[in-house]
Amino acid sequence: MMDEIFTARRKTGYAVMGSAALGFALGGFFDGILLHQILQWHHLLSGLPKAAADLRFLIMTDGMFHLAMYGVAALGLVWLWRGRTRIAEDGTGGLGLAWAMIGFGSWHVVDAVLSHWLLGIHRIRMDSEAPLFWDILWLCLFGLGPILLGIWIKRGGRGSGFRSAPLVLAAITIAAGTMQAFPPAAEGPVVVLFRSGMAEAEVMAAIEAVDGVFAGSDATGTLWAIALPDGASAASLYAHGALVVSGAGLSAGCLDYVRAS
Repeated sequence: MMDEIFTARRKTGYAVMGSAALGFALGGFFDGILLHQILQWHHLLSGLPKAAADLRFLIMTDGMFHLAMYGVAALGLVWLWRGRTRIAEDGTGGLGLAWAMIGFGSWHVVDAVLSHWLLGIHRIRMDSEAPLFWDILWLCLFGLGPILLGIWIKRGGRGSGFRSAPLVLAAITIAAGTMQAFPPAAEGPVVVLFRSGMAEAEVMAAIEAVDGVFAGSDATGTLWAIALPDGASAASLYAHGALVVSGAGLSAGCLDYVRAS
């Protein structure tokens, strides 16, 4: 009897830890997709002047952050699998939903306290004259709000009918991770970051190699806008010195929502 009780508690623990880890990873993916890619409010190290001056380094560190979130998500899936026999039982789904919300909010609390205020490596809106306002607003909406909701669900027994909540959470997290790696293709010219040290002649040769047309570049010559022929794959630029190509997927991600103007 004691062995059965211990086994049941252990599997419940795996289900809880898996839900919390997936919620935490989903919070990181939410941050990376929305703030780094779509809104482009900051990179991981935008608050450090020396790092902010090197776009290639910023993208590399963002990629490391995304890789860490994949690791947390993978760990959560393993734990969820080990607790799979408890997921379908009454109440476990609600418990999983509660801990997923707590995990999601915890990511934003950790990010706010550690990244924004203690280390100062970035703020929610780097271009704002009142960055503290955005930090606190984001913390309340996506940090404290989900945590309090998770506690309410857990203590009040709400959500006991959500037996499939952990499985739905796993599917959402996998979808978010896939979106991180394979973002929607950009329309019009693609924006390309070439490797360090490439001369202008080498860049033009790369554009010619893919039958592209030069459409513009930034003042520093770091980013290049290239119009590709219909049906051409933007990913082919990776074979000619590109580090990141908007809309091509499998990149560090932070240029994948940049639109050439």
